[in-house]
Amino acid sequence: MTKIIGLTGGIGSGKSTVAKYLISKEIPVYIADDEARKLMQSKAVINAIVKVFGPEVLAYDGLLDRKALANIVFNDKEKLALLNGIVHPKVKKHFEAWIEKNKTHPFVVKEVAILFETQGHLQCDKTILVTAPLDVRIERTMKRDDVTKEEVLLRIKNQLPDEEKVKLADYVIQNINLEDTYNQIDELLKDLYKM
Repeated sequence: MTKIIGLTGGIGSGKSTVAKYLISKEIPVYIADDEARKLMQSKAVINAIVKVFGPEVLAYDGLLDRKALANIVFNDKEKLALLNGIVHPKVKKHFEAWIEKNKTHPFVVKEVAILFETQGHLQCDKTILVTAPLDVRIERTMKRDDVTKEEVLLRIKNQLPDEEKVKLADYVIQNINLEDTYNQIDELLKDLYKM
């Protein structure tokens, strides 16, 4: 039975950096946010989202205006829950099909931004949390997404604090220095292959 390793971390922590490194080690990694983004461009999902949030979340081309949608949901926990209720079941189904394709591997990694917040860790055999100091996370996100500090802090507010996530995680990677991060992953992989 293929084991599922959950990989998570707050915005700007560097979980994508860790995911890319794992992929370079030929470990199958499912990037849930990327898959959700693709699934959100399907006609059925767009229609379901427009039904809940109205036509203002549509771009001129009939696809979703992600920024408009983000502005709505990141300021309102109930609306974020509504969006997750539409998208998460589709991602879950897609992930199950993906696991089937990768079942020859001893374990696969599922990278999810809000793993603990959605109780997704309960479907994982082990979990990895990527952390970094708050100021580093803010700076990385501002640079990456071309957003203001206030916008980053709003997103962070919708995520469980690292102190809480550390208690739930099996492994914690401090992602400050890249070489050090890679060394931590290599050590952790030795452990995972023994599972």
